[in-house]
Amino acid sequence: MPQQVPRLVIVFSLAVTALLVARGALIPETFGDLGHYRAAALDEIAAHPIKYAGRQACVDCHTEEAEARLAGNHRGVSCETCHGPAAAHVDSALDVKPMIPDTREFCVTCHAYNASRPTGFPQIIPVRHNFPQACKECHNPHAPVPPSTPGECSACHAQIWAQKALSHHAELECSACHVASDAHKDSPRSVRPSKPLTREQCATCHTSGAKDGPPQVDLASHGVPYMCWDCHYPHFPESR
Repeated sequence: MPQQVPRLVIVFSLAVTALLVARGALIPETFGDLGHYRAAALDEIAAHPIKYAGRQACVDCHTEEAEARLAGNHRGVSCETCHGPAAAHVDSALDVKPMIPDTREFCVTCHAYNASRPTGFPQIIPVRHNFPQACKECHNPHAPVPPSTPGECSACHAQIWAQKALSHHAELECSACHVASDAHKDSPRSVRPSKPLTREQCATCHTSGAKDGPPQVDLASHGVPYMCWDCHYPHFPESR
């Protein structure tokens, strides 16, 4: 027998022994009582003081605000998301008041422009949007619809607007390629604007024959059978 084998057996035996000792010393007693979980943690969590009251506790007293929230764009936002833990307020309503956010900084936590947020999510550029006026001066926090229909697409599509502003399409109105009803501006995620579906949309400008205008192409041979936007990004057509 090679001399390495006994040595390996000894090392392996020591490793198994150390593992068993560690298991007995480090693994909590209640681990495994409820599956792969430390059962005693439930009692520890239950012993924590209650801080949140829950939506129903708010609805029981604040019915008007609750109805407005359920009918508005904040229907998916819990009351305590904005007003903070309310259990103490429910227990002693006159002595403990909930937080009432009244600064721009609070609202822009969710509504400051961020390219990673879903398309159509209401976003603003805080330094350009009615600065330094408080948001609640124009928007009802419980049903925050815009006081007027946004006139510029850049109000929500800041990233696209910034790209287009540096491109050859800078002077081209968004409505030249997209049809967006007022309903889209009020409910952007449920009412979508139209998008070009054919090559002929781009050909309106790029096969006009104008010598001093935009680049001209022969639509019958240029890039067939691909769509123009397969090669050119419409908001910054110089890039490929």
